[in-house]
Amino acid sequence: MPPSKPDVDAMVVALFTLIGGIERATRRSEGASTLGVLQVVAGRGQLRPSEIAAVQGVHPSLVTRQVRSLEDAGYVEVSADPADHRSCLVRLTAAGDEEVRRLQGVGLDRFAAFVAGWEPGEVRTLTALLGKLETSKASVAAQERTPAGRRWARRDGNRGG
Repeated sequence: MPPSKPDVDAMVVALFTLIGGIERATRRSEGASTLGVLQVVAGRGQLRPSEIAAVQGVHPSLVTRQVRSLEDAGYVEVSADPADHRSCLVRLTAAGDEEVRRLQGVGLDRFAAFVAGWEPGEVRTLTALLGKLETSKASVAAQERTPAGRRWARRDGNRGG
């Protein structure tokens, strides 16, 4: 039997309250935006600012400012893109790698404080349930993109095929 509407409603309220709090904290913390850019660069080696923007879902002009700031701080190195001289490539420096680790540690310490009074099994249960929710969400999204057994009509009224 699926969960009741009131149970789903309570879950959605709890999730949106949590997400809202995390988003507010992220907006107030310069370290959060720094960490976001540094993690994207660290995970991909070297890439263009436009690619960083695409991964983060933000406007490229925002990333350009962030990259300049990170370059000034010594966390990234910017070089000309040999494949496209109109663009540049951004890569992490050793100082940037250290900053990623430091900021990740700060974040983990913060979340550890949030669950300090929890039992270890509760943390593992929440982790498993969040993973299950993400899997279910991805499955529903995939079904919505490609409805089973359905062909879309072309504009001229003929069936595609």
